[in-house]
Amino acid sequence: MKDGTTHLAYKPEHAVDLDTGVIVAARIHPADQGDTQTLAATLEQAEAMLDLVGLAPTPETPAEMIADKGYHSREGLKALENSAWKSRISEKEPKAFARWHGDAAARRAVYNNRARLKSTVARQAFKLRAEKVERSFAFILDIGGLRRTWLRGVENVEKRYLIQVAAHNLGLVIRQRFGAGTPRQAAALFWLVSDECQARGIAIWTILAPSRAGQRTTAGASPVMLICLLVFSI
Repeated sequence: MKDGTTHLAYKPEHAVDLDTGVIVAARIHPADQGDTQTLAATLEQAEAMLDLVGLAPTPETPAEMIADKGYHSREGLKALENSAWKSRISEKEPKAFARWHGDAAARRAVYNNRARLKSTVARQAFKLRAEKVERSFAFILDIGGLRRTWLRGVENVEKRYLIQVAAHNLGLVIRQRFGAGTPRQAAALFWLVSDECQARGIAIWTILAPSRAGQRTTAGASPVMLICLLVFSI
């Protein structure tokens, strides 16, 4: 660990759709593997998941791939060049002149990625990344309580993690469909709608009541009294 101690740890990795916030792929990797080592496996799973809905990227129609500085490496950029992913990986501040040692493919991939980082698309995408990708980790790890686990083994931890990811995506679908993605939000929305209906009912019958002030129902109760009972019962 960063403090020098040794723990059994795992590293979660998300591939998030920046348009909707849906987690397309979620992988659990051993914590001793760096970001540059795990990127290929996560992108492979994301491509497989997108293929299930007919949206898999291809070299002819590549998808934008946004990542932070930890994923920047020459070998990684070379693998992404002319692939189904158009890389926009944040680059570390260079401390000296780059030496390519005759590796023209790496040089071309690094410079192409650097040029794409200067575009308006990249600036907007990195803002969305900070908003949606980091938020997905906060929901699952902090609010969902998965910072710690009592399971052992990558497969077991990944199964548990995918359940939490499925709940996160389901909440997004419910929020898009009904306007509330959690039970607390649903309860708040219910009382908001109830208060709104009650206020509108009172306002309407306050206007209509004077014109029928002299009329009585067959049961002997006034229309104003009946509507008040109806509104307060709601």
